Amino acid sequence: MTLRRRSVLAGLGLLPAGALLAACGTDTSDRYDTGYVGGDGVTTEIPPESREEPLEFAGATYEGEEFAAADRRGEVLVVNVWYAACPPCRKEAPDLQAVSEEYAPEGVSFVGVNVRDAAGPARAFEQTYGITYPSLPDTDAQIMYALRGQVAPNAVPSTLVLDREGRVAARISGAADPSVLRAMLDRVLAE
Repeated sequence: MTLRRRSVLAGLGLLPAGALLAACGTDTSDRYDTGYVGGDGVTTEIPPESREEPLEFAGATYEGEEFAAADRRGEVLVVNVWYAACPPCRKEAPDLQAVSEEYAPEGVSFVGVNVRDAAGPARAFEQTYGITYPSLPDTDAQIMYALRGQVAPNAVPSTLVLDREGRVAARISGAADPSVLRAMLDRVLAE
């Protein structure tokens, strides 16, 4: 084998490694080590005249009960995207439960969308944190597909507030601050 041919072959062997390193970029955060890419804490509120079409999604809860967002029209619905091993999901869980209890008499309901867990880990999480509202398993990403454009697929947790027509009125990307969520709910309830 000639020196030139060896140089070319050696160079070609380095291409995949170079491409892999280039794909890594300069992001030195630990988000890839944690198994999730948490939301960045951005909150958004959308005025009624700027809201898009109602979200349409449905599924069976971990308890086997059918749930459809369309059945919740006429009430405010909070949709929380989570999974059990997500540290910010664990942090926000008690607050979400408290807000769900506080706002239930005002016609606000909550539903979780679990993007990773089988029934066992999901139910253990719900029991640990006293979660009483239902969650829908979405390991096949069918619900996340329906939420596209509203929830970044890699931003877990994320929370949406749907108005009485089923349209996204507010969103929290990252762990929900209970005071921010309450303020969002108060504004949507006042509409």
